[in-house]
Amino acid sequence: MNGWLMALLIVVCVLVVVIGIIAVIRLVQRHRHAQVVAARSDDQVRYTFVINPSKPQAELYRERIRTYCLEHDITEISFIDTQLDKSGRICALEALEKGADVVIAVGGDGTVRTVASAMAGSGHAMGIIPIGTGNLFARNMGIPVDDVDAAIGIAISHGSRRVDIGRLSLPDEEPNNDHGHAFLIIAGIGFDALMIDDTDPVLKKNISWLAYFVSGAKHLFAPKYHAAVRIKRADGTSIVESHLAFRTFMAGNCGQIPVFSLMPDASFNDGLLDFEVIDTSGGLIGWANLFGDVVHQTIVKRAEQHPLSTNSRIDQVQGIEAELRLEKKVPVQVDGDMLPAADHVLFSVDHDSLIVRVPEPVAGETTAQFRLEDLQRFAKQQEAK
Repeated sequence: MNGWLMALLIVVCVLVVVIGIIAVIRLVQRHRHAQVVAARSDDQVRYTFVINPSKPQAELYRERIRTYCLEHDITEISFIDTQLDKSGRICALEALEKGADVVIAVGGDGTVRTVASAMAGSGHAMGIIPIGTGNLFARNMGIPVDDVDAAIGIAISHGSRRVDIGRLSLPDEEPNNDHGHAFLIIAGIGFDALMIDDTDPVLKKNISWLAYFVSGAKHLFAPKYHAAVRIKRADGTSIVESHLAFRTFMAGNCGQIPVFSLMPDASFNDGLLDFEVIDTSGGLIGWANLFGDVVHQTIVKRAEQHPLSTNSRIDQVQGIEAELRLEKKVPVQVDGDMLPAADHVLFSVDHDSLIVRVPEPVAGETTAQFRLEDLQRFAKQQEAK
């Protein structure tokens, strides 16, 4: 019996020693990793997280970001909160002024697009931790919307890619706005903006993006809009329409929304915007046919109407600029954010101006890899221009 106890004691002692050795090895490895990180100039990255505190999970995400960074030996972090009078753009500019190397937007599409507005052309990368309702740009970039640790890991990685950013300007309403309003997904005037503006925020919180359809149903019989339109193609030629009637006019940088594809040909890095004119006639019949057209192009993955479609119209053309002069002021939206109603609207695109942290290359395309020194070199090149 004593022999068995002695053997058991020896086994326990050996296990304790082995566990202790493993723990020491891991501690040494972690210490060495921290030393390596501290010694490498391209890993001395200062991260600033721009957070929208109005989001229900904002504080939980803030604490998780702190914990995650601590666990991964990342100490150069700071936080800036957006406010009613302090947009994501202002926060991002403040972060860059204070020396941030990477600015990470923590919020919904509105926070992401306003941060992107400042980051475009800066030579610094931006990350995205999505906590909004739609998170459409994050979805288009392959950033997970339901795994905070994965999103944080992507945001603090070195894998990045360049993407286009759209700009919408209101020269008559905001003559002093020299940068325009950025959009990463879709900007539009007419029915789509009216639908977004009238969406019940409580309903949106409860049923997410489906709330837009409820709002849209209330405006199916709103009057059409009329405008003189000029669209400039990449080859320098222009399409001119002196009297265009439409329900909505949209410019897309990315065309994928939950379930449907509004602009299947839209690409976020082709230097082009996809302009789409939507119109219907015949009341509910036209709207039903329009819905069928959207379903059809979602299935076939190209911009075309259903062969049997009637009483609906989806005209799509790619270009680098568009100007609309309307008969009266109409609702305007960028990525779901409302702007002042306007009767003069300009669309343009900044090609490859935004650097975004992404999880992996899009199929068939190459993701550019940037170190800190690469970003700084790019910033100096932009300043020299």
